[in-house]
Formats: sequence, structure tokens, C-alpha cells
Amino acid sequence: MYLRKTLQCGALALSLVAANVMAAASAEDAAKLGTSLTPLGGEKAGNADGSIPAWTGGLAKDAAPVDAKGFIGDPFASEKPLFVITAQNVEQYKDKLSEGEVAMFKRYPDTYKMPVYTSHRSAAVPEKIAEAAKTSALKTSLGSDGYGLENFPSHYYPFPLPKNGVEVLWNHMARYRGGSTLRVNVQTPVQTNGTFTPVVIDEVVAYPSDLPELSADKAANLLLMGKQTVTAPARLAGTVVLLHDTIDPGKGPRKAWIYNAGQRRVRAAPQVAYDGPGTAADGLRTSDNLDMFNGSPDRYDWKLVGKKELYIPYNNYRLASPQLKYSDILKTGHINQDLTRYELHRVWEVEATLKQGERNIYAKRRFFIDEDTWQIAVSELYDGRGQLWRVGQNMLMQQYQAQVPWTAMESLNDLIAGRYITSLMANEQSHPSQFGIKVAVTDFTPAALRNAGVR
Repeated sequence: MYLRKTLQCGALALSLVAANVMAAASAEDAAKLGTSLTPLGGEKAGNADGSIPAWTGGLAKDAAPVDAKGFIGDPFASEKPLFVITAQNVEQYKDKLSEGEVAMFKRYPDTYKMPVYTSHRSAAVPEKIAEAAKTSALKTSLGSDGYGLENFPSHYYPFPLPKNGVEVLWNHMARYRGGSTLRVNVQTPVQTNGTFTPVVIDEVVAYPSDLPELSADKAANLLLMGKQTVTAPARLAGTVVLLHDTIDPGKGPRKAWIYNAGQRRVRAAPQVAYDGPGTAADGLRTSDNLDMFNGSPDRYDWKLVGKKELYIPYNNYRLASPQLKYSDILKTGHINQDLTRYELHRVWEVEATLKQGERNIYAKRRFFIDEDTWQIAVSELYDGRGQLWRVGQNMLMQQYQAQVPWTAMESLNDLIAGRYITSLMANEQSHPSQFGIKVAVTDFTPAALRNAGVR
């Protein structure tokens, strides 16, 4: 009898845990979106001392001039830093710095700095995306395994009122990025002496909402489809990677294919996931490092540490300027910190610990995710010995003309090797990213790879 009662109590506890994991937000809580909270779930109010202002709607679409090529201007170009954090005064600001940010000062004490500016809550999304977030809050839940999404009809921001770490992470992975997008991603592995060779990658990303011809069965578990085509340097040109990302890995994991121009063959590429080597990354990032984190979260246990105030990269319009050459930005050890901008913002802190029996080169990850945009701003990646290995920074900015929370570039610094890699630059390209493009399902099939890879 004792055993039976124990089992019954255990079953009840498990059912309560499962119900908590799978429950969507209540109507009362969802009503806070756009009232006491921003439409995406951030705290609308500023902080106690006013160093973080209240959110008042974000930047207007005409916040600054746009040049003939489509590169947006800097709405805050006239501002000067409030102060600059250096290795000499970093102790004074440690309470608002992450471990990874502090580690950069220790690794590069003579050159690393963080210019801190007045905080501006510039994030904004179109009204239909704000409504989609509210729909998600009311309907979407985690699946029974705790990693995939159930009932996610809106395609954006599944958990604007998150209850745990994996829900916060999903907001990053399923955030609004301007609909289907064409962008040039210039990726640059930078060696210890500062030398680099830009790798130019044309990227197209398509979403189910822009693909009406997609069958209902395929659309139900699809997050996005993406295609990367390497166009330079010549030795790498012609390589094409295609992936179909899902919202529930239990119902169907990511599918990926690669076209190798030298072999002229299309092959399935299961290595384009988790800690598989990143495309043309010279061993400096894994597949799931791009966009700070992407792909299935199922190899980690996710802990929501809480919210805190942190100096993070924000409103980095200067770094995206077409007036800059890549050589102006990429310096020995790290990017040119004189060109960067940091602001004080509230972030969600999430920690991921590798599950027993699972494999990944990162035994632990820590992410700091901006409350207004759900973008990962800073990442800390630890090796199997528990040593801080790599520090990632996402140089956030608002693409105000298209109302898209965006980025000027990403960087990932290897603290041990002294090398780093940057992604998503476009300063020297003929045009910036293009949002809301027309796409077709036929462009994202393995059969389409060969045509995309012709040199």
C-alpha cells in the first residue's frame, strides 16, 4: 500500500510538472502585452535611476537618412560616450558586466575597451508581429519532451511571457527577422596577427507564412528554410548549404544538404547541426554558433537564471556604415572597439548545461538575451574542463526602416587561441539586407542546389 501511494504521488507530481511545462499564458497575463509590458514582453517602465528609460514605441521608420544603396544612417551619430570601460577601471563596473565581457579585458588589457552611451530602447516591430506575439502567448506551449513547440500558429515569439530557460531561448530562435530575407553575410576568420580573408556568403531565408504553396503537413513543423551560397574567395566559391529547420525535433529534426562545387554532387549533411563545423569558418565556430545559437536545444538542460541589468552592444549603426572598410573593423585580437557602442539594458540570463551522455564541444553555455528584441546579445561558451573558451557578441541595432530588430555584425572570440571570427558584415557590399522578398518552395529543394552552386 505504501508503494502504491508513493507511486501515485509521484505520478501526480510528474503530471503537475508536465502541465506547468506545457501550459500557455492566461488571458489575464497576455493582456499585459502592450500595456504594462511592451508588445513583445519587455518591461515597459524604465529602471529606478532612469539609466534605462521607459519604452515608448521604439525608433520611427524615418529615424535617420537612408543612402541610395539602402544603407541606413545612424540616428545617434552626434552622441558621445558617457564613459569608457577599460582594463584599468573594469572593477568599477563588474556588477553590470558578464563574465565573458570581463574576460575580454583580461585577455587584451592594452587594447580592449567598451564605450558606454546613453541607453535608447529603439526596438519596434510591425503591428501584425505584435499581434502574432500575443497569439503565441495564448496558444503556444512546449511539447511533452520540453524542447519542441506545440500549437505555434503565428510563427513568431512563442513565449513573450516565458516561464523557463528554453522558452526564453525559443523567443530568440523564432523572433521576427523581417520575413523572408536576402542578405550578404561576410564572414571573416581573423588570425592571431590580424590577417583575414573575407568569405562572402549569399543567404536566403524563407518562412512558412511566405510559402502558400507549402503543404500543411510540412508547414506544421517548419520554422524556416535557409540557403547559403559561398561566392568568394574563389577556392570556396560554389559551395551551397541548404537547411530546413523544425519547431519540434522530436517530430522531425533539422534536415540539411550540401553541394560541393568540386565534386558537383548534392549530399545530405547531418553535420550541419549542433557542434558540426560552421561553413567556411576555419574551425572558429560550430554550426549552432551562427546567430549566437540556432537549432535544436535538446542536448542541454536549460536554466532560467533571471533578469539583470547589463552593458550590452546596442544601436551599433556606426559598425554597419558603408563608409568603413573591413580593415577598419577587424584588428588583432578583437574588432576595433572604438567603433562599438554599448548601452545599459535589461537582459534575461539563461544557462545551458550539457546533458549526461550527450556530446557537444561546449559543456556549458550562458546567454544574455535583450528583453526588448529577444536577441542574444552576449554568449559565454565553456569547454569540457569548465574553462571559459569563447565569448560571443551580437552588435545589435534596429533596422528602423523595415521595423526589424537587427544586427551590424557578430563576433566570436577564442580566448585560448587568440583568434576570432566575425559574421554578418556587409560594409563593402553593393547593398544591405533586403526584407520581405518573394520566395518559392522550389528554391529550397536539394534539386535546386546544383543550379545555385554553378560558378
